[in-house]
Amino acid sequence: MTKERGQKVIASNRKARHDYTILDTYEAGIALMGTEVKSLRLGRASLVDAFATVDDGEVWLRNLHIPEYVLGTWTNHTPRRTRKLLLHKSEILRLIGKTKESGLSLVPLSMYFKDGKVKVELALARGKKAYDKRQSMAKRDAQREIERAAGRAAKGRV
Repeated sequence: MTKERGQKVIASNRKARHDYTILDTYEAGIALMGTEVKSLRLGRASLVDAFATVDDGEVWLRNLHIPEYVLGTWTNHTPRRTRKLLLHKSEILRLIGKTKESGLSLVPLSMYFKDGKVKVELALARGKKAYDKRQSMAKRDAQREIERAAGRAAKGRV
């Protein structure tokens, strides 16, 4: 059997970029059970309500929903159990400092397979206020209109 290479995205949290200002990102491994990995290979996971916390020097991913494996038996996992994230000690200490002092949150942005192993892209983020969200939407719409106008000008349809 050949080992798979590259990245295959399982799930992404698109709403996180809308609700939070991303300051820094980390790649973390995740401790999983066998039936969880099998369910992920089928592309089944939801990061919608997921968040990470730092407790006793360890990083935990909470509210990640991985549905039960269809062909699993009594060894199946519970869908919303707390899962341990695997990071270097220096990264964990940095995260502890940032989350305690300035009120930042740890939000998972995406979950993917990298060389056969499940990884989570974790973001150190600050929550946006309602006016920040409107402002970023206005910027995005203006940028989209500029690109459309440039495209029309390039085609000669001013």
